[in-house]
Amino acid sequence: MKAFTRETSTVVFVPGMNCDTDQIIPARFIKADRAEGYDKFLFHDIRRDAAGALDPDFPLNRPGADKARILLVEDNFGCGSSREGAVYALVDAGIRALIAPVFGDIFFNNALKNGLVPVRLPRPLCEALAAHLADHPRAEVTVDLAAGQVVLPGALGSHPLVLDAFARDCILRGLDEIELTLTHMDEIRAFEAARIAANPWLGR
Repeated sequence: MKAFTRETSTVVFVPGMNCDTDQIIPARFIKADRAEGYDKFLFHDIRRDAAGALDPDFPLNRPGADKARILLVEDNFGCGSSREGAVYALVDAGIRALIAPVFGDIFFNNALKNGLVPVRLPRPLCEALAAHLADHPRAEVTVDLAAGQVVLPGALGSHPLVLDAFARDCILRGLDEIELTLTHMDEIRAFEAARIAANPWLGR
C-alpha cells in the first residue's frame, strides 16, 4: 500500500448518516477486476440520477471535487457489510483520509489495512468543519500522521490524531501485514534453518 505521512488537501463533505458499504460500492461490482480500479464504482448509485447520469449536485461530481484527497463524512460511515471493496473504491479514487465522528468498526479496520487514514473527531467539530466548508469550499485540512495531528482551517484549530500504534507504523511505512512479514524473511529463514538443524526429522 502507499505510505502516508502527511496530506494537505481541500475537503469534500459527503453528507449522509449511516452511509453503508453498499452505498459506498454496490455489491454487484465486487466481482470486478481490482486491477482495473474500483474508483468508477465509488458511490455509484447515489451519485447518479434515475437515468444513470451523474448528478451535478452530488458533492463529488462538482467541479474541482476530484482534486480533494480528504472526505468529511457523517456518523457511522462504512456500516453494514464487511466488504473491503468499499475501502478499495475510496483508495482507487485517490482518497487518503476520511474525517467523521464515528466509523463502522469493520470498515475502520479495513481502512487501516489499506493505508486509508480514518480520522475521528468530535461531532460538534465535524459539524463546524462542514459549516466552514460551505462558506469556504477551497479551505484545506492537513492530516499529519507522523506528527499525530489534524490541522483544520480558520479558527477550528489543531487536534490530536490517535491511531493504534501498530497500524500507524504500518501506514507510515506503506506496509500491509503481508508486506511487513516479508521484511522479516532473513529472520524467518534463519529460524527455519536452526529448527531443522535441531530437529532433522522436520526436513524429511
